[in-house]
Amino acid sequence: MNLTTIRPADGSKQSNNFRKGRGHGSGNGKTAGYGHKGQKARSGRPRLGFEGGQNPLYRRLPKRGFNCRNTKEIVTINLDQLNRFEDGTVVTVETLIEAGIVKNPRDGVKVLGNGEITKKLEVKVDAFSESATEKIQAAGGKAEVI
Repeated sequence: MNLTTIRPADGSKQSNNFRKGRGHGSGNGKTAGYGHKGQKARSGRPRLGFEGGQNPLYRRLPKRGFNCRNTKEIVTINLDQLNRFEDGTVVTVETLIEAGIVKNPRDGVKVLGNGEITKKLEVKVDAFSESATEKIQAAGGKAEVI
């Protein structure tokens, strides 16, 4: 190793405060990367998506329906999937991820009442259906909303 050959790893140094138009010596002087003349070389250049007066793509495409920004994406699992846990286990979102039942919990996990549960479990998730709560309690377990 030599002090004159030391340099940072590739891709580790990035600069987003590059100074355009500061003379030939800067490597980006004169036209500052905007080329020669034309609309895109001027100040007040057209906005992103401008198509020269033609109706732009975002106005040509149909807009249908309503997309609510506040919707929550709840992941659902069925009761019979909980049978793989041992008797007396406390089932949380973390244990469901470890067991591979849930990959990405997104905005919450809800247990549905499909199937039967044969083990006594203490289940702590974001939501339960009524039938799931009844079946968990009938098996001697506990259904707790967190």
